[in-house]
Amino acid sequence: MQPTEEKPSILVVDDTPSVLELLVGLLHENYSLKLAHSGIQALKYLEQYQKLDLILLDVMMPELDGFEVCQMIKNDPNLKHIPIIFITVLEKESDVLRGFELGAVDYVTKPVRT
Repeated sequence: MQPTEEKPSILVVDDTPSVLELLVGLLHENYSLKLAHSGIQALKYLEQYQKLDLILLDVMMPELDGFEVCQMIKNDPNLKHIPIIFITVLEKESDVLRGFELGAVDYVTKPVRT
């Protein structure tokens, strides 16, 4: 019997249930998924669990937007190593550039096409 390999873990942060459902449907077989419905919920999760392989982060959310969340993560020495990919409806060049300037490794616009 071979040891079970642990799936890479992804924190998916989006306030739109249909987007979360779509991403879970696409990723659940190959990844261990954690879901957060807001930036605040994501940060609370990260206070306790810092072992993640990736964060998929929406930008347009109430209270804290994804840009603010990304900046907080990248300013935290315990979290800054976690790669962040923005998944958002914002597609202006200035938004994309801001995402990369804040430390994102990629920027994907919605709707996500499979």
